Amino acid sequence: MLGNPAKIPGDEMVTLQRVDVSIAPLALLGKEVLIPRIWLKQPNASLQRLANGDNNWTFNLANSADKDPNQPQSDWSVSIHDIVFDRGQIDFKDATLKADFQALIDPLGKPLPFSEVAGKQPGDKATTPDYVFGWKVKGKYHGEALSGSGKIGGMLSLQSADIPFPLQADVRSGNTRVQVAGTLSDPLNLGGLDLRLKFSGDSLGNLYALTGVLLPNTPPYSTDGHLIAQLHQPGGAVFQYKGFDGKIGDSDIHGDLKYVASHPRPKLSGEVLSKQLRFADLAPLIGADSNQQKANRGEKTRQPSDKVLPVEKFETKSWGVMDADVKFTAKRIEHGSSLPLSDLNTHLKLDNAVILMDPLRFGVAGGNLNATVRLDGSKSPMQGRVDMHARKFQLKQLLPNVESMKRSLGELNGDAKLTGSGNSVADLLATSSGDLRLLINDGVISRSLMEILGLNVGNYLVAQLFGDDEVGINCAAADVGIRSGLATPRLFVFDTENAIINITGNINFATERLDLSIDPESKGMRVLTLRSPLYVKGTFKKPDAGVKAGPLIARGVAAVALGVVVAPAAALLALVSPSDGGEENQCGKILQQMKNKK
Repeated sequence: MLGNPAKIPGDEMVTLQRVDVSIAPLALLGKEVLIPRIWLKQPNASLQRLANGDNNWTFNLANSADKDPNQPQSDWSVSIHDIVFDRGQIDFKDATLKADFQALIDPLGKPLPFSEVAGKQPGDKATTPDYVFGWKVKGKYHGEALSGSGKIGGMLSLQSADIPFPLQADVRSGNTRVQVAGTLSDPLNLGGLDLRLKFSGDSLGNLYALTGVLLPNTPPYSTDGHLIAQLHQPGGAVFQYKGFDGKIGDSDIHGDLKYVASHPRPKLSGEVLSKQLRFADLAPLIGADSNQQKANRGEKTRQPSDKVLPVEKFETKSWGVMDADVKFTAKRIEHGSSLPLSDLNTHLKLDNAVILMDPLRFGVAGGNLNATVRLDGSKSPMQGRVDMHARKFQLKQLLPNVESMKRSLGELNGDAKLTGSGNSVADLLATSSGDLRLLINDGVISRSLMEILGLNVGNYLVAQLFGDDEVGINCAAADVGIRSGLATPRLFVFDTENAIINITGNINFATERLDLSIDPESKGMRVLTLRSPLYVKGTFKKPDAGVKAGPLIARGVAAVALGVVVAPAAALLALVSPSDGGEENQCGKILQQMKNKK
């Protein structure tokens, strides 16, 4: 029996019912104590670590420096060939890890070859010992239920730093599963690991409790790769997850990651590739997945039924536990026909609780969406900034199912710069300030187009303005100022074949309410059947459109009003893109006329 130190609760650290030792007598003649085998009957160990770091497995042994240097070295040596036991138990309590579990260890009865469990791998060492013991564990780790089983090598395999120690484990915590099979080098000093490592679970974010590695919320995932760890490096232990393959939701992932337990914060770095990314699998990153999906990954926040903007909070308190420098590339994005995304490329850095994505680049409808996103989680509330540029979105690719668009040479171009504060997408937009500018040239609008897009309010508005006709858009231009979550157009106009449509009012991101007025003015000899302005009110979730009381503004007033918006017109001219075919851009012509009217 071995007792606990005075500071550790409980009387006993190790107990044994019986110890049997065999000694080879003839070896004594050569001054060697040769012990062929030690039998331990039901060894039990109770290992504890307190919140202050004190534990009962660290011993202060006699200091060899105090020995007399003139004392001759002993001629005697001790050799142990084998240690066996019938059944062992380890109780482990660790206040710092919130761990409390019990492990039972039993002999396998017959040694199991390493290759039968771990599989034959390139570079396997023929000297890897067999598995000798099986084990089971049950309890709690980081406050979560923990259970698992596995196999390890024999006791003597632990003694050699040159022979890898075999280990295999299959552990579950909640719905998270971790499987490993491989070897531990220099086991008594925890020199390093060489393992096949598999992860699976409801969300990568749930791995933080098990591994200490901060990862984003995701749909259900699985990965399979090669883990190599060097546990005693000068800059901190190094873990490399090489050549992993897996899935997140319906998206494939592949890559290499490295985690260094450095100071003052550990760091995750590497590159991840997806050959086909399902865009919906990115929704949990900003809390835009469904309430059922939130429940499946363990998120307690639910999206209110009357809100559109995601209210789920970013866990900024955990952003400071590590740094990151990871590049992610998606070669192909699956999003259906509603938004033809082709590829994604981003470089994410996390430094002292500040996330920077620069660039964040999507291929969209033959053009590009380039953005820089900065989220400062060190501030409370979080501070956010986005700088976004849309260039050369081809209308015929944006709307491939619209027959009249297939011959269109029209484009969409835009810029947006916003800053805001808050710990969710909803809060960031509710407090946002900045500017949004958008241009569309050479497009069409019709009721059938609105139906294809699923826009019931748009369908109503187009029917009121143009009936069932398909109408060409020479230019659509918007210059919107956003202050404290309230978006107010400085200029919002559609120049069509039949009329000029002027939109005024505001959009409130804090309350998610719309208050817009739509005033059309016929062009030339064309006469509009509509006799009153239109309105769009209601919420983002349930918008409402109708006809305002009162007549339309007098003929020519809209054109005069548009003629005085010199500054917005000048700003929007920067978005005019030269046509590849050399045709004149309708927006450039119209905006230049506006700019010149003073």
